[in-house]
Amino acid sequence: MRILRTPDDRFTDLPGFPYEPRYAEIGDGLRMAYVETGPATGEPVVLLHGEPSWSFLYRHVMPELAAAGLRAIAPDLVGFGRSDKPAEPSDHTYARHVEWTRALLYDVLGLTGVTLVGQDWGGLIGLRLAAEHPGRVARIVAANTGLPTGDIPMPEVWHRFKDAVASAPALDVARFVQSGCATRLSPEVRAAYDAPFPDESYKAGPRAMPGLVPHTPGDPAGPANRAAWQVLTTLDRPFLVAFSDGDPITGGMAPILRSSMAGAAGLDHPVIKGAGHFLQEDAGTELGRHIAAFVTST
Repeated sequence: MRILRTPDDRFTDLPGFPYEPRYAEIGDGLRMAYVETGPATGEPVVLLHGEPSWSFLYRHVMPELAAAGLRAIAPDLVGFGRSDKPAEPSDHTYARHVEWTRALLYDVLGLTGVTLVGQDWGGLIGLRLAAEHPGRVARIVAANTGLPTGDIPMPEVWHRFKDAVASAPALDVARFVQSGCATRLSPEVRAAYDAPFPDESYKAGPRAMPGLVPHTPGDPAGPANRAAWQVLTTLDRPFLVAFSDGDPITGGMAPILRSSMAGAAGLDHPVIKGAGHFLQEDAGTELGRHIAAFVTST
C-alpha cells in the first residue's frame, strides 16, 4: 500500500481550530490523527466526520462539549485531514475504515463509556462500531447519516453526487462541502477543507467513499450492516437522532431511526432548522449543545 502524508504546513492558520493534532499508529503502516479538548477525565464523546470533510468540521461543536465537562475527541478518518492517505481508491474499503477507526478508539486510546457521534460516513462507521462493540458504548448520536444495507434504493441526489465524484477530472473538495451547507463558507474555511489535499494524488479517500456505500443487495458490506441493524434495534443504549431539516441525502432516515432504535424511545429528538447536510457548519453550536444536554441527562 502506497501511503501519502500531507505536509504539516498545509494546516497553518486554520480559522477557529486551535487544537494541536495528536497521532497514533493503527496498523497497516498507517498513522491516524485526532484532536481533543475538554477535561481528560470527562466522559468521552467521539465525533466522526464523513465525506469529504475532516475533524475541522466539528470546530463549533467541540467547545460546547468541553464547556459541559466532556472530553471531545475528533479523529480524521484514514484518507482525510491530517491522517495518512492510502494512494489508491482500491485501498479503501468499508471494512478497512471500520477496523482502522476501531483500532484508534479502542486499541490505542482504550476508550470505554463512549458517546459515538456520527455524521455522513461517520455514522456508517460509528454505527458499525457501536453494534460490533456494544460494551464500549454508552450512547449514540446519529446526525444526518444512516446505515444502508443495499436493500433499499438510495435517493437520486445521492446517485448524482456519486457520479459527480467519480467523473470529476479534478475533485473540488471545498465546493462539495459548500454544496452541502445552507450557509456561505468564507474563503478561509473553504481553504481549510482543501488543506488535506495538496494535489489530486492525495484524494483517493474522497474519490472512493461514495462508491463504498452499500447501494445494491449484493454489496460486500451488506451482511455486516444487516447484522448491525439487528443489534442496534434491540440495544439498550440511549440513541439520539439529531438531524437537520434540510438534508436531501439522509433526511429520510431520521424517522426510521427514531422509530427503529430501541434506545431512541422516549427521547426528545431535535430537528435543527435552517441547516443542510453539513449541519456542523450551519448550526454547530446548536448541535453541540444538544449533544452535551443528551450526554449529561442520560
